Amino acid sequence: MTNFKWQKIAESEEEFNAMFQYHPIQLIQLFGKKVCLVKGNDKVYAVDDRCPHNGASLSMGECNERNEIVCPLHRYPFNLETGKASAGMAISVQTYPIVIQEDGVYAGMKKSWWES
Repeated sequence: MTNFKWQKIAESEEEFNAMFQYHPIQLIQLFGKKVCLVKGNDKVYAVDDRCPHNGASLSMGECNERNEIVCPLHRYPFNLETGKASAGMAISVQTYPIVIQEDGVYAGMKKSWWES
């Protein structure tokens, strides 16, 4: 995954899991961009915090049983795996990979063309 830059978001998997003890959605800064970490049905996902429809903060929304993050403003659901809107709209949120390594947990962002 050389076309990604990585930022450590937790020192260990235990610390990472503890982030979701009280709420399934956490807001972080990933290279200066607001990103939601969302504890879904099977794993934790990372998606843009900004809803592409009207700019609402997805971190203020909720995660449903269909593994979607739901916008708090207009209730649009977005698939956590693909980022695509589940309500038939042709919009999507950017998704980011998360990897667990021995030295911590990292979230990745694609490098810009000038960083390659």
